[in-house]
Amino acid sequence: MADNYLHLDVVGHAGKETVPPEMDSLIFLTERGQAQRLGASPALLARMEKAFFGDSPQTFSVSGHRCTAMVVAPDKELETLRLAGASAYRLIRKHRMHALRIKGLHVLEKKERYAILEGMILSSYSFDKYKTEKDKDTVIAHLPARLFSQADLQELKILTEAISLTKTLVNEPPNAMNAEQFAREVQAAGKRFGFDTEILKKSEIEVLGMGGLLAVNRGSTVSPTFSVMQYRPAGAINEKPIVLVGKGVMFDTGGYSVKVGGNMISMKSDMAGGAAVLGTMTAIAGNRLPYYVVGLVPATDNKIAPDALVVDDVIRMMDGITVEVQNTDAEGRLILADALTYAKRFDPDLVIDMATLTGASAAITGPYGIAVLGNDQIQIDALKGIGEEVYERLLQLPLWKEFRELLKSSVADRSNLGGPIGGVSTSAVFLEHFTDYPWIHLDIAGAAFVKEAKGYRQKGATAVPVRLLYEFVKSRIKRR
Repeated sequence: MADNYLHLDVVGHAGKETVPPEMDSLIFLTERGQAQRLGASPALLARMEKAFFGDSPQTFSVSGHRCTAMVVAPDKELETLRLAGASAYRLIRKHRMHALRIKGLHVLEKKERYAILEGMILSSYSFDKYKTEKDKDTVIAHLPARLFSQADLQELKILTEAISLTKTLVNEPPNAMNAEQFAREVQAAGKRFGFDTEILKKSEIEVLGMGGLLAVNRGSTVSPTFSVMQYRPAGAINEKPIVLVGKGVMFDTGGYSVKVGGNMISMKSDMAGGAAVLGTMTAIAGNRLPYYVVGLVPATDNKIAPDALVVDDVIRMMDGITVEVQNTDAEGRLILADALTYAKRFDPDLVIDMATLTGASAAITGPYGIAVLGNDQIQIDALKGIGEEVYERLLQLPLWKEFRELLKSSVADRSNLGGPIGGVSTSAVFLEHFTDYPWIHLDIAGAAFVKEAKGYRQKGATAVPVRLLYEFVKSRIKRR
């Protein structure tokens, strides 16, 4: 898929830069005297402008339009800096500028400088594939070459390409992105970014006995796929892989437990977990991180047809247990369960699954974070810390033994529905049975797809939790 982000052109510049001591705001200036700012008095703004630019401000001309830009960054919170970068990008678009020179970055630490740049790039994503009039403008960010290494910029470029891919896969309409097309995207990304792919088709899924995936697929005219991605570089520092598992329900009607009241709108995003697995694999392989990682995505529609799954059906899962279906809209856990069973063959060091799994999770976190549960508290805590830095924050919920009682069935080994209490926890407890390894579950239902644009996030897909998982893998490399 096309790179939907702005082009980066790194250029050096000469001249001394002085910054006033009153650095209590983030400020962007364009067209001398006009400001877009996050909290600054007019007097402070004037003093900063004079102290920074002097009596003859540094300006440059783009298509005859004279512009100056300044960044003053004091509080050093990375998310504030990302939002500042987003603000700068909005200025570019507002004033129809094709280039922007950012000054004042020398007062920031490396990770703070890149946070501003990250916010600008993430803001520039656009999904206009199906619009007649497309945005063809290219924006060039002129950056001090001494402050941004080519290697770091290349890493950021690959990461944002992976995020762009993730967003676009989720934003695609369901008549363009089904299970078979998703598998083709997996193969294309593997060839481009350097990881191995294997696509299991329906006959192979049947041989494996993936009863959950096959049951959900019964209502679809498109066969299911099971995508296996492996990135095992020669210099990998780990023998046992991290396995990433993503829910790939390409469109979710709810099945015969049909979604009502407008809740079916945006259900093309029910494969956001699967897209995030592919995006994370792309970022890790594209940047040649020395880490062994596996990605698994079971993919199907959940639709209605004469032979579709119905409530009261009993199905047999890949690991052999039987499940009474009490709600066909609790389908994500059925396909994830088979994938978690399949993950055992890799003897994983850690398995992380991600899914838009429950409305209960979205009700708790809203678009602001991710619900996390699991059996490896050390790794959960590590993820939490990284989540605060990349601002894909985690809220941990319990896996109390009492929740297991809610999944009991009188006719099968267990039910796929735990009732109205603790919906996030009961869904995770259901999944926990299929794990015999260190495991973390991320319910991204609230944050993966948003209704309103804000900051550097556009309306629609957000690519959560690609940045979180990429930095998590990098942190494990650093610790080694």
